[in-house]
Amino acid sequence: MRGLLLALALVTLLPTAQAKGALRERINARMEQRRGGNASPAGLQELHVQGRKVLVHLPAGYDAGRPAPLVLAFHGGGGWAEYMADDEKYGLQKKADEAGFVIAFPNGYSKLPGGKFATWNAGGCCGDARDRQLDDVAFARAAVAAIQDRYRIDGSRVFATGMSNGGMMSHRLACEAADVFRAVASVAGTDATASCTPSRPIAVLHIHAKDDDHVLFNGGAGAGAFRDESKVMNFVSVPETMSRWVQRDHCAAQPQRTLDKAGAYCEAYSGCNGGVSVQLCVTETGGHSWPGAPSVRRGKEAASQALDANDVIWRFFEQAAR
Repeated sequence: MRGLLLALALVTLLPTAQAKGALRERINARMEQRRGGNASPAGLQELHVQGRKVLVHLPAGYDAGRPAPLVLAFHGGGGWAEYMADDEKYGLQKKADEAGFVIAFPNGYSKLPGGKFATWNAGGCCGDARDRQLDDVAFARAAVAAIQDRYRIDGSRVFATGMSNGGMMSHRLACEAADVFRAVASVAGTDATASCTPSRPIAVLHIHAKDDDHVLFNGGAGAGAFRDESKVMNFVSVPETMSRWVQRDHCAAQPQRTLDKAGAYCEAYSGCNGGVSVQLCVTETGGHSWPGAPSVRRGKEAASQALDANDVIWRFFEQAAR
């Protein structure tokens, strides 16, 4: 009888599978809090590449039996992966669902455990990533490889886009990783490289607002840029950025207007080597923001609605892949 009572007592003391699971979840959550990390937002899967997170969104109807295009979206300086993935600010996951491409949001270098307020080493800009001379090109290559290892990706349709410092990073990838990326599209971030020798002709799209107060359209850092001027650079102008790519891809010197509407225009350079295209889209207003974005940070000028950057970028990527 005493043995039976002892056995019953032990049973009541032993945790059930459900209790074990709950305890494990609490422990994991506490460890995550101590690391300063955040759980991935709904609809995003988290990979870890070279000690940094990469959030991946699979489009609705993703079929592992069919290779899908891949877009890497690089956040701006002072941003982070979750911020770039927020559809209220960029709408990129929604666009991926509509068009059927996989989209990934890599995290730049940050001193903070959770990865916030990060930057990219795009050459002359920006912040700690530049100052530490981090090899973010190698990181981008590794991110693409990690995604290809886990998901079915069409290697001939890998693209990069980014905002501000992330856009500058896209320009650098066009210079140094044209073997991986078929085309790049930069928003509000001009070319920050000191030298550029792409391994092959590459399609480049640049989108910029004339009244950008961070990366000034005609060159230089505006009043809205980082408070610490040493963390940025004397930004290259939009015209100079386009001239560089026209020369690199050996395009015709004069562009053709492809869109002309109230508040925005686009133009394309033809005759480029390898049949690639170099294009520019300009909005009259919108400041330092993503055209078509539903919302912006508090205190910033509303994004221009004369152009939907997501539509323009994906159309450009599709054309580049033909």
